[in-house]
Amino acid sequence: MSGGAVPAAALDPASDRAAVEAFLVHEADLIDRRDFEAWLALYTDDCRYWVPLEEGQADPQHTVSLIYDDRKLLETRVRRLGHPRIHAQAPPSRTVHMIANVTVEPEAEDSRIVVRSNQIVAEYRQGRTRLFAGRCTHRLVPDNGSYRIAFKRIDLIDSEGENRGIPIIL
Repeated sequence: MSGGAVPAAALDPASDRAAVEAFLVHEADLIDRRDFEAWLALYTDDCRYWVPLEEGQADPQHTVSLIYDDRKLLETRVRRLGHPRIHAQAPPSRTVHMIANVTVEPEAEDSRIVVRSNQIVAEYRQGRTRLFAGRCTHRLVPDNGSYRIAFKRIDLIDSEGENRGIPIIL
């Protein structure tokens, strides 16, 4: 399926974990196929994409993060990844995302839902494979029978270790 929407049969997060899990798998597939424009279309205009530097980090505004992007910075990231002369991606990385242990809960104040999952990303580039493993938190907004991502946080298990830059989308 292309584009930014995965049809969800029902938008009841308590009973339809399968639809939410299918959405997360779709997001990962877009990244792995390097369809970054379609991946970006999954995000809301006021989204945040966060990879904290420290375990348990609570505030991205007043502490250093590995990545803390709003919509404009995500658009810049996608533009750079699509540029033919991006040094950090010459040749482009090949990635595989594995999503597991998905749990879904409604958010108290509005129609958003909170999704927690574990993720392993394997990146292959220039004869070398790297693994990124972490716990993800998505805040999803129901949207026309599917979802959009308002917030994504990836807590890497080795965030405080040597990462040598993260030139891919996690």
